[in-house]
Amino acid sequence: MNARSSDRLTIALAQLDPTVGDVTGCLEKARQARAAAARAGADVVMFSELFIGGYPPEDLVLKPAFQAACRSAVEILARETADNGPALLIGAPWVEEGKLYNAYLLLGGGSIQAKRFKVDLPNYGVFDEKRVFTPGPMPGPIVLDGVRIGIPVCKDIWGPDIVECIAETGGEILLVPNGSPYWRDKTEARLNLAVSRVTESGLPLVYLNQVGGQDELVFDGASFVLNADRTLAAQLPAFRESVAITRWRRADDGWRCVEGPVEAIEEGEEADYAACVLGLRDYVEKNRFPGVVLGLSGGIDSALCAALAVDALGPQRVRCVMLPYRFTSQQSLDAAAAVAKRLGVGCEIVAIEPAVEGLERALASLFAGKPRDEAEENLQSRARGAILMAISNKFGLMVVTTGNKSEMSTGYA
Repeated sequence: MNARSSDRLTIALAQLDPTVGDVTGCLEKARQARAAAARAGADVVMFSELFIGGYPPEDLVLKPAFQAACRSAVEILARETADNGPALLIGAPWVEEGKLYNAYLLLGGGSIQAKRFKVDLPNYGVFDEKRVFTPGPMPGPIVLDGVRIGIPVCKDIWGPDIVECIAETGGEILLVPNGSPYWRDKTEARLNLAVSRVTESGLPLVYLNQVGGQDELVFDGASFVLNADRTLAAQLPAFRESVAITRWRRADDGWRCVEGPVEAIEEGEEADYAACVLGLRDYVEKNRFPGVVLGLSGGIDSALCAALAVDALGPQRVRCVMLPYRFTSQQSLDAAAAVAKRLGVGCEIVAIEPAVEGLERALASLFAGKPRDEAEENLQSRARGAILMAISNKFGLMVVTTGNKSEMSTGYA
């Protein structure tokens, strides 16, 4: 670790986008962040929860080969800290005495210097950590160059007990690694939670969140630092990666962050849109699709989806298809063409009438004597879906559906 004054500390906050299962990629991201932090004179680089291996790993974390790969990556990083560069604080799944933990590790001086294990394991949705991890003991602070650092992991700050334990055992700064997904107004909820823990403990707090899309989840980043007086000392951007430098000084009343970036972050519908763009981009990139295909109808739903896709991937990776039927109006055709032109994407036309008529002929004997109803009407939608999936299978493109919430709620999307 860098030699430094005992009353100064520089912490680099690595708000990054890991891919679950890509241990090698996570290792390389950690190396790059450490190199950038070293150039800025950082003493330590902080990463998000379970950064090595990605979050949430779900049942992948139960596979011994994955556990071994994550451990190997941590040990490689630990050895690399022998270069007198910044220490690392990094999350990883960790097996100790036959038990699997959600761990956070201090790496420095060429070795693993300390470990802390998440105590309060969530048990809802995909975050069924109680099933796969063992809860850790109540944690005291670790020592980093003479500074007593408390490390409550994510849900460990949802209640007062764990932070209280850290404060009572001499903690000076709270560093909280997170994997916290986005929903509207989540930033305010996180700030309120952090303010409560800062008020109770009298300690400054760093809330570091991961960023990026992982399957159906979007992590928005938006990491921040609160000083002990509850003032906002640093705010990282939302929905994009950042390695931010925060500089700290020790005064008579404790440590204080005296320098850090304060970025404006998106709110409301702007944040919702940014989350959709990031989620789509990462799903396509992490699953290695060359691009996407969608049906462009001339209506607002498909127009919005096309705009999202272009913002996420660029027009060259978005393929739009008009799928008209005999009832499709010229106005719809013109509107679809105008949307495609404005977005800079091509718009091909595939008439669905032959497919619908073929399905009606195939079903004629089965439907004989029955009046026409929504069964026949829905053949149009089924034909459009089949054509889009055929294009997907032929060209390797991911289909972007264009249903709205009303259609989702009634089973039509």
